[in-house]
Amino acid sequence: MQTCSKERVQNKIETFAQFGDTGNGGITRFSLSKEALQAREEFVKRMEALSAEIVTDDMANMYATIQGTEANLPRIVIASHVDSVRNGGNYDGILGVITAMEVVETIVTEKIPHRYPITAMIWTNEEGSLYPPAMMSSGVVCGKFDKAKMLASKSAEGKTFGEALEESGYIGDEINRLNPKDYRAMLELHIEQGPVLEAEEKQIGVVEGVVGMVNYRIRTYGQSDHAGTTPMQYRRDALLAAASAIKYLHRELDKLDSNLVYTTGEILCHPNVHTVIPDFIDFSLDARHKDPEVIKQVVEVIKNMPKEFDKCQVKYEEAWARNTVDFNDELVGFVQKSADAYGYSSKKMYSGAGHDAQYVADMMPTAMVFVPSKDGHSHCEPEYTSVEECWRGINVVLQTVLEIDKK
Repeated sequence: MQTCSKERVQNKIETFAQFGDTGNGGITRFSLSKEALQAREEFVKRMEALSAEIVTDDMANMYATIQGTEANLPRIVIASHVDSVRNGGNYDGILGVITAMEVVETIVTEKIPHRYPITAMIWTNEEGSLYPPAMMSSGVVCGKFDKAKMLASKSAEGKTFGEALEESGYIGDEINRLNPKDYRAMLELHIEQGPVLEAEEKQIGVVEGVVGMVNYRIRTYGQSDHAGTTPMQYRRDALLAAASAIKYLHRELDKLDSNLVYTTGEILCHPNVHTVIPDFIDFSLDARHKDPEVIKQVVEVIKNMPKEFDKCQVKYEEAWARNTVDFNDELVGFVQKSADAYGYSSKKMYSGAGHDAQYVADMMPTAMVFVPSKDGHSHCEPEYTSVEECWRGINVVLQTVLEIDKK
């Protein structure tokens, strides 16, 4: 069995951790920022050293390709992203790019025979931290988002994504986009971003797909009055009503499937003044499950909740939703076969988080590999996966590429 270099993996992790280093064990590396461009330059330097051909597309996605022995075959692509959330970790996204680089480097340095061309790829703006939405460029390439709208997306400072794209120096030709005509399959390695693999002492997550979800905005309407002069019995406190609504939703959603997860992560309060009773609250509800029937039950709970709490009117609106995405059975089988061949313990699972791979799955055969996240942490500075765990995952991707290459 071929294996990648543990020392090279460690070197790559440590090198890319410098670009956007917060000084607290993590990174802030927004898409197309100075720090992200430094990461891209490092990618170019390392891929050019392996004689890879590098091109970019019109969304600044990057493709570094080594040729196979059969020029007419489509490419096998390994892809992820280099951008991060604010005060994020050194593994989310970038580990997938490191995987792509290390697989290519192993194949070149070990002279491993392969028929298919193999491409290491960087997706632009997966996180959407400065320029929403998340998974922007894969969304454009895979026909999920309108490009013009995405170019107009603005940061909090008012800069558009289109302006950042122009300034980056990485805009290429639309003809270079990932497409099902030129590519056989896409693989993405990622940290799990949750506690399951570690808790169950599994070394590899064989990802079967990405769970479906709904995101609702729920709003309560009250009356603003003076916080010191309005007796409690006369108040219409929209924040109290929102708290009651959240408690109601938790109580009812807990009656559904035990694998359902849901979160209220954003609350907007008006007028947000400590001496004024709130008259308007707008909060989010994010619910995720792989079974579309359970998601339908979530929606029914929302639609059937009381129209009034604590003398305040309650309204709801769907913000967005996605269906469960199932990855290609053959590729998932190759991932499982590869993990078994190395003797790694594994678990079949669905991803609760979104990834570029979920959009690509509608366009070509796609699969993902998970490696454990210590204590389940992700999108934060304590995010950590050991070099040994990373190396195992990269080996699985390498072997999966070789399995595809046999077909």
